[in-house]
Amino acid sequence: MAEASTPASSSRASAFFFSSRSDRPVPATVTYDEFISDVVRGVEALGAAIMVLGGLAALVAYLIAVARPADREGAYERLRERLGRAILLGLEVLIVGDIVRTIIVDPTVESVLVLGMIVVIRIVLSFSLEVEIDGTWPWSRWRLAGPAPKDAGEPPK
Repeated sequence: MAEASTPASSSRASAFFFSSRSDRPVPATVTYDEFISDVVRGVEALGAAIMVLGGLAALVAYLIAVARPADREGAYERLRERLGRAILLGLEVLIVGDIVRTIIVDPTVESVLVLGMIVVIRIVLSFSLEVEIDGTWPWSRWRLAGPAPKDAGEPPK
């Protein structure tokens, strides 16, 4: 059985739909520091997502390569390289988040020192991953490539 509409219930409904602006809650304002903190959290989430998604993509590519007999050779090395590149890119993005947080949100001497330690640790990790991927230090790649051809700098005749 349907419930009859009473004057009290209809006035509540009309008050809900036609209330004055003074009855509505005022939206909260976001301060500059809160906004920057949210941006930094977003950058950190992006860095973590890059590492996770890059790792998953590397794993999927590895599984596909292992399933194909023609692609099996070198599949493990490609997995290591792709995974290392994803981690390197994620670390670089995380460093950006740390720098923004330290400079804008919490610019104290202590936070700058902590940032310095974090950046040094992440740079060492990046270099060790780079060596692991390429098999050589970044600054010694030119030695492995051999001497440049004698006509490398001359214009064509």
